[in-house]
Formats: sequence, structure tokens, C-alpha cells
Amino acid sequence: MTKILIVEDDPDGQIVLKRLLAMEGISADIVSTGEAALKALSELSYAGVIIDLGLPGIDGMSLVKQIRVNYSKDKLPCVAITAYHNSSVRQEAQQMGFNAYYPKPIDLTQFAGEIRVLLSNLDS
Repeated sequence: MTKILIVEDDPDGQIVLKRLLAMEGISADIVSTGEAALKALSELSYAGVIIDLGLPGIDGMSLVKQIRVNYSKDKLPCVAITAYHNSSVRQEAQQMGFNAYYPKPIDLTQFAGEIRVLLSNLDS
């Protein structure tokens, strides 16, 4: 089964994302900080990472920058989710190495479709 790492500090957001992925047949591990995400990535293999930009400690932008040192965009897709959305944040997210960007509240149908596309690109 495909496994995604969710990096989200909000417990409600964690539940929503995990349930959405489960409905798509995707398993997920959840961590609440960037530091915990880096540890999880060093220990396990994931098909992708969903990252909240507003994390405590290492924020989402810094986290994806560190992830991109070891993983290219086509080897480990990273998806940004954030309550802080505007065109400059979206542009910065793309420049830092995110494959996709979603403002909160997330359109769950569109989001699920994007995750499916990103994961299918890994298989091809």
C-alpha cells in the first residue's frame, strides 16, 4: 500500500487528511513538526509528503528546502497546505520545491485528485 507522510500540527487537520487519503486507498503516517518529519523520512520510505507551511520550529518552507537536498521533486512529491495564502506565498512554495500548493480550507475533491496524479506520475 502507498504511504504518505503528513506533517500537520493541527489535530483536526491531521484527522481530515488521514481520512481523505484512506478513502483513496493511501496509508499515512502523521507527525506534528518539521523535525519529526526529517526523522521519519530518514527511517522510512514514503511516496510523498503533505506539509503545512505554518509549522512550529522548522516551518514548511524550510522543511521542503531540507527535503530537496536528498530528494528531487519527481522522486518525493511534496504538497504544501496553508492558511496563509496569496500569490507570493504560492510562488515561494514553488521556488522552494513544492510540487503542489493548496490553501485552506482545502477543496477535498480537487486535493484527492492531485494526490492521485502525483502518485501515478511516480509509477510511470
